[in-house]
Amino acid sequence: MAFEYISDEISQRKSQSLFRVRYVIEQSDSRFIRVNGKSYLNFASNDYLSLNAPLKYALNSKIGSTSSALVTGYHQSHQDLERYLTNLMGYQACLLFSSGFSANASVLKTLMSDADSEIFQDKLNHASLIDGGLASNAAMVRFKHNDLTHLSLRLNKSSAKNKLIVSEGVFSMDGDSAPIESLMALAKKHDAWLMIDDAHGFGIRGKQGLGSCEIDKPELLVLTFGKAIASSGACILCSEQVKEYLLQFNREYIFSTAMAPLMAKVTHDAIKNLMASDEKRLQLTHNINYFRKQFEQLCSSSTLMCSTSAIQPILIGDAQKALDISEKIKKENIWLTAIRPPTVPKNTARLRITITAAHQKNDIDKLVNILSKVL
Repeated sequence: MAFEYISDEISQRKSQSLFRVRYVIEQSDSRFIRVNGKSYLNFASNDYLSLNAPLKYALNSKIGSTSSALVTGYHQSHQDLERYLTNLMGYQACLLFSSGFSANASVLKTLMSDADSEIFQDKLNHASLIDGGLASNAAMVRFKHNDLTHLSLRLNKSSAKNKLIVSEGVFSMDGDSAPIESLMALAKKHDAWLMIDDAHGFGIRGKQGLGSCEIDKPELLVLTFGKAIASSGACILCSEQVKEYLLQFNREYIFSTAMAPLMAKVTHDAIKNLMASDEKRLQLTHNINYFRKQFEQLCSSSTLMCSTSAIQPILIGDAQKALDISEKIKKENIWLTAIRPPTVPKNTARLRITITAAHQKNDIDKLVNILSKVL
């Protein structure tokens, strides 16, 4: 029967405890979400600084761009945001995208169009980076996670004219950070470029929240606005020449309706607020440290992965076990997520806890006490 593989593969996902489902979030604020009429403490949000706020721009901004950026979809709010980001981050140029996935995948696919090219990807890079590399004309190799020695070996073996090292700033499922300065040194040594996706570092890392690359400036820097900025969309910061190349050849950018002008305005204002959020960043750091201290005291037999970021994963291993534990925790009115393959490697299913500046001490105490009983 035609397309029989569809039902077969769905059945296989279910049998392996890897089937994914969506939940309708009926209401949410900085600390709580409501699902199926029940309120939960939310430890699954990427709104790390609690900047998410009710919409207040609808009367003053165009909601839809109604066209691609190269037709009539490039509005004043887009240009204002691009100029603000280039000045803020110290780059020549900026292009906006409607999502981080689109930015990562399309930029890699477009820039690495020359066959005499090779992409060097961290083993734990986001799916959008991997998909972009696979869709390009370049050869692609993976290096062991944050392993500079292994990356050096890969680079030494390469005869490609155009070499691009790709990493995340803060890794979305492990919460650890890339050694940006060392990656830049390796790139320079091998006449390569460096691309960093700082989706989970922007807003959190650095003295002003400018992210993992506040000091070190890779050739290509992708920022997303749906995490600490609590908006949506993404951008790439680059040279003027790279921007012009993307404008001419990036099919996703050319043929997609541009980011909504409303979201460009929301994002612009949110990033300005970010500059005045030192107190929230300090509170977030305090909450992360407090969680780790309490967990180590009450749950010492469990594996809390090494992370100083807002992402605090607890390694479980078995996918069904991770699901079972997450359901037990939800019965205690706490919402967190069981992350399973293929999002993470086989046998590394985990509970992904995200700490925010809005969490209170008693919220964290409640979470850790429940974890101590169910792990």
